[in-house]
Amino acid sequence: MKSNPLGRTALRVTEICLGTMTWGSQNTEAEGHAQIDMALEAGINFMDTAELYAVPGSAQTSGRTEEIIGSWLARTGRRDQWIIASKIAGGGNAFIREGKRADGAAIRQALEGSLRRLRTDHIDLYQIHWPSRGHYNFEHSWTYAPHKQDTASVLDNIADMLETLDALVKEGKIGHVGVSNETTWGIAQWLRIAQERGLPRLVSVQNEYNLLRRHFDLDLAELSHHEDVGLLVYSALAAGLLTGKYAGGVTPPGSRKAYQKGFWRLNPQSEAATADYVALARSHGLDPAQMAIAFALSRPFTTSVIVGATSTDQLANAIGAHRLTLSPEVLAGIEAIHRRNGRPI
Repeated sequence: MKSNPLGRTALRVTEICLGTMTWGSQNTEAEGHAQIDMALEAGINFMDTAELYAVPGSAQTSGRTEEIIGSWLARTGRRDQWIIASKIAGGGNAFIREGKRADGAAIRQALEGSLRRLRTDHIDLYQIHWPSRGHYNFEHSWTYAPHKQDTASVLDNIADMLETLDALVKEGKIGHVGVSNETTWGIAQWLRIAQERGLPRLVSVQNEYNLLRRHFDLDLAELSHHEDVGLLVYSALAAGLLTGKYAGGVTPPGSRKAYQKGFWRLNPQSEAATADYVALARSHGLDPAQMAIAFALSRPFTTSVIVGATSTDQLANAIGAHRLTLSPEVLAGIEAIHRRNGRPI
């Protein structure tokens, strides 16, 4: 499997990353272990998790995913075969540190918990799950109000986190630093402060990117190109919507919509656009899920696409997308649909 450099480091990660967020809620420990085995057999060396997981996050489920990964590592002794990424929650969830925002002190506390659950002495890539100041991800764009942010407070918070992350790198507890659900301005500030103070440089940003949501094509893509902060794609299938399984109002048993009793990505606009993408895939003899993942893999700013599944059959299909190269005709069809539909979710 192809691998790509992680930022400006010597570390190379596979273009497919194993997503884990359902392990401990929709998936059992045995099922999580089976997915790790399958991914490793397929040549994947990169796995992403978070202290918030399993989703939906709660006092009962958060931390379970890391525990499942940790039990696999303890049982197999194969820690050296994985580049492991985890994340500290950005704040707002009362069951994690009483909802307090991420800062230097919280990072150290969260990291120690993750290391304990993962049963390892280091995490290769440690990420801030979402900004402490507010952001437009997770459907927050409708209420996004950056003009209400206090600039000095935001910059002090980033500097505080970087100082602690620097100490943890020097202690050998983390290898590299990344962010998630960040904006162009936010990443620029992380980079500027790190350069000015000799602190760890961001190597990646983990944001949503898929056929229905392509914010990254614009100023984030420009920053990624010039600064070598590659995209770790999450929700390449828009949480399963782009498979076409929800067409016609169907809610398949065991699906995200059925499990979480809701599905904010599904609306008349996204349903119409999805129908067009599914029809395009099938007209070219392609699996819709593989087409969507292959599109994310084809983008010049993509370092790795995180794929998650609730069954090994789904995971095998998703991993198989790395072998698919989309033809010029398919890519032209995707662009035509994108222009017709704008921003459906």
